[in-house]
Amino acid sequence: MKKKFLAMLAAGMIALGSFGAVDAATRDEIAAIQVKKAKDFKYWTKDSVAKQKLVEYVTDVTNKKSKNFIPVADRIAVFDVDGTVACETAPFCFDFMMFVHRALDDPDYIASARDRANGELVKAAIYNRKMTNDVRRKHCESNASVFAGMTADEFAAYTKNFLDTPVEGFDNLKVGEAFYLPMVEVISYLRANDFKIFLVSGADRDYMRTSCEILGVDSDNMIGTDYKHVATNQGDTDGMDYTLKPEDKVVRGGFVSKDINMNKVSNMAREIGKQPVLAFGNSTGDSSMINFSLRGNKYRTAAFFVICDDLDREFGNVDKANKCIKLADKNGWIKISMRDDFKTIYGDNVKIIK
Repeated sequence: MKKKFLAMLAAGMIALGSFGAVDAATRDEIAAIQVKKAKDFKYWTKDSVAKQKLVEYVTDVTNKKSKNFIPVADRIAVFDVDGTVACETAPFCFDFMMFVHRALDDPDYIASARDRANGELVKAAIYNRKMTNDVRRKHCESNASVFAGMTADEFAAYTKNFLDTPVEGFDNLKVGEAFYLPMVEVISYLRANDFKIFLVSGADRDYMRTSCEILGVDSDNMIGTDYKHVATNQGDTDGMDYTLKPEDKVVRGGFVSKDINMNKVSNMAREIGKQPVLAFGNSTGDSSMINFSLRGNKYRTAAFFVICDDLDREFGNVDKANKCIKLADKNGWIKISMRDDFKTIYGDNVKIIK
């Protein structure tokens, strides 16, 4: 029996050690990705121009003899998350999908009439591909409401449970595994070269702290859509006038701000206090973040733009891809083609269900 167990254990370790572009990556395997040098990249195509430009940039700005050397304290890179590092197409950003589940389908929760109505509105916008800022505001309003009263630990537990949900439209992929493996390598590579990484996303910040913890980014370096945190007995009393009591818990409360467009810049300016030198995005909603990073910077900067042009391994969007290509070319941002630059996206055993 002991020999059989050891054989099974050895087989499992071999399978884990040989993980590459042939299997679906688990969260543990994603967390284990390490890229210290250019030769360590495994998930990019051999002749990827985007990867070559990234390596050239990092090599230059980390070389003390280079005129473009950037001190470690100022090596700051910012990443959008949905559509840049993680899936946002199946069918939409996962924190939105978790809200829809909570408001409409959670058997252990009954949403208010308003929150159910907003849940139906958000769901329709997702599946009709007609998401607007007005709908986003409704989402934020009710997302605050349906999770109000949860402690940080309770919300994290709810999120972890949701991360086990199968991703709609894919075979062999869960929500918590739906990260672009090549972009995970980029984050690892930058961290190995002493860049401080910030995730700057429109997603719920508390959701990100749980879903993105496998990326090795500190939780206090995650900037996202914010909700109030209040004392259980505080009621409507202003925080200036309320003292936390020993019996109080700190729980989620109302909506504060949606971290998109100019709000990303405002939040970065307040929470980072410095201009980033590297920026990674995928949509017009990231333009402000990229412009803030590049314009008037005393250091050599670069911006990379992920193009959703893969129609076989992802739910690419030709119209959006073409618009993003034009935007990147106009501004001199380096394009990352999911179709041409990514050797694999989630692992080759992850297939679109057709």
